[in-house]
Amino acid sequence: MANITQVLGTQAALPTSTGAASSISEAPVVRLYNSHASTAYLVTVVETQGGDTVGSFTMPAGSVEYLRKKYAQCIFAENAAILGAKVGFTN
Repeated sequence: MANITQVLGTQAALPTSTGAASSISEAPVVRLYNSHASTAYLVTVVETQGGDTVGSFTMPAGSVEYLRKKYAQCIFAENAAILGAKVGFTN
């Protein structure tokens, strides 16, 4: 059975620096969309705003990813073309 995405917040461009990184309203799951037509961008997860890096990954152009993270962890992207929204899943 497919999961159904439950939208819990408004989609917005991710911040582009660790000092401005956002927890996306303390979301444990974030839907990410790379809105750029041809460029892949790096997404980085940090422990806290401006904190140590947990990890990072590259999002291909036009792709969608669901990121699971700890509530307080924050994310930022290499470019504001990466859009994020707080979501949950239901079955």
